[in-house]
Amino acid sequence: MTRAVQTVSLALLLSSIYLALYLNLVPLPAIIQTEIVPVLPFWVLVTFGAYLLFKLGYGVMTFNDVPKAHEELMAEIELAKKDLRARGVSID
Repeated sequence: MTRAVQTVSLALLLSSIYLALYLNLVPLPAIIQTEIVPVLPFWVLVTFGAYLLFKLGYGVMTFNDVPKAHEELMAEIELAKKDLRARGVSID
């Protein structure tokens, strides 16, 4: 199976389990049924957001400096400026 099919299958499975819990098809203690099950989607959304923020922060923290790529980019910018000046475009 491809990754997308696996993801969709997992999402359908989890939503089916949640629906069974929400409709009280799975017997649970009353406190869990009334206090926890209704807020599960919100809790999952908040947890997923926190995970993505952590992943973004970790990516920024471990981002590598690449001086060679910077020099290459600056050279390309200069080349583009020269090309635009040759075509009569005012730069700077």
